[in-house]
Amino acid sequence: MGCSGCETGRGNTNTPPAGCGNHGTCSTQGCNKFSVFDWLSNMVTPANEETFHGVEVRFKNDRKAYFINADKIPLSLGDVVAVEASPGHDIGTVSLTGELVKLQMSKRNFPDSEMKKLYRKAKQSDIDKWNDAISLEKPTMKKARELAIELGLEMKIGDVEYQGDKSKATFFYTANGRVDFRQLIKQYAENFRIRIEMRQIGARQEASKLGGVGSCGRELCCSTWLTDFRSVNTSAARYQQLSLNPQKLAGQCGKLKCCLNYELDSYLDAVKEFPQSHTDLHTKKGLAYQVKTDIFKRLLYYVYKDDPSTFHPVPVSRVKEIIAMNRAGNHPEDLLIAPPPDKNPKKIEHDYENVVGADDLTRFDRKRGGNDNRNRRPGGNNNNRPNNNRRPNPNNNRNQGGGAPRSNNPQPPRDNTPK
Repeated sequence: MGCSGCETGRGNTNTPPAGCGNHGTCSTQGCNKFSVFDWLSNMVTPANEETFHGVEVRFKNDRKAYFINADKIPLSLGDVVAVEASPGHDIGTVSLTGELVKLQMSKRNFPDSEMKKLYRKAKQSDIDKWNDAISLEKPTMKKARELAIELGLEMKIGDVEYQGDKSKATFFYTANGRVDFRQLIKQYAENFRIRIEMRQIGARQEASKLGGVGSCGRELCCSTWLTDFRSVNTSAARYQQLSLNPQKLAGQCGKLKCCLNYELDSYLDAVKEFPQSHTDLHTKKGLAYQVKTDIFKRLLYYVYKDDPSTFHPVPVSRVKEIIAMNRAGNHPEDLLIAPPPDKNPKKIEHDYENVVGADDLTRFDRKRGGNDNRNRRPGGNNNNRPNNNRRPNPNNNRNQGGGAPRSNNPQPPRDNTPK
């Protein structure tokens, strides 16, 4: 997931580098995981309108906040800034500036009165302290999990985020019910010597923070682009004709996959043309039960009561027609209407016909039969051809005594008397 547009080649980091060739405007997932492309970055605000000085700042993972740039400091995407926090200050990166910040605030229902101040661009000392705080997060999370297990609390510490000035740490946890962690906070304060804040999140928010690869082979939607976690019900799987297998329908978080809602609206529109419930069809051939629905082909599969192994695909229009006939007390002959026989079948005329067979690709694959006489001598039998390598058969009585073999046509003896 590297950034192909960055000149520095550091696009696989969580924050856009300070020397980003595109200043973070490339909107690739590797550069800004939850970035918004600033399509107004090259536009100049009209003179009669006041420029909005709000700034969107992104912190660890998917946490964002909005701050007011009261001192009108010139900022660009990817700049590291120091902002107001409670208490102290925090360090983050600028992810959006200008008029688009207004649209993002209205989308997230963020009131203007809650906007805190942006102090300055971060100094080198601020960045060094911020890097030290980031290095403490993993050992702190490991120790926090050990303390929670010792107290026997049914909770899971999913992530730890330190504030930029190392004065506060936020512990994100998941739990099935309410957890009394008052004693846990005391132990955290004694061990870490910082201000402790506990924040409970859901299973989907935990998966978005941790990340991973789904069954489709791609990164999780919640960790790459999805920010609105809507509830997913098993009815979404029923409408899409999916088997209710929890192992296949559950995601990395253990909940139903968010992608079940992606095409649900299309299925709901298509299902409106189908009968609302499984309706049995009465025909003269017998009673038929519905066993399957194919939404894409708009077919309903029925089986007869006497022959449950044979599936009969019936179009939706035909099913509605049979239902109307059954309500009127009529029974059709069969589920499908047999087409009338064609009295005048059309003769297929071939434009080309291979008579000789010379262009048959498999003509060389045919085995030669017993009537192939191409290698036979005319007027003779191939079995009588002399073979110098053939050994005499001792079991052949005709060749015993060293005489010549018998012939079916005996010749008269020659006269060897000298003349």
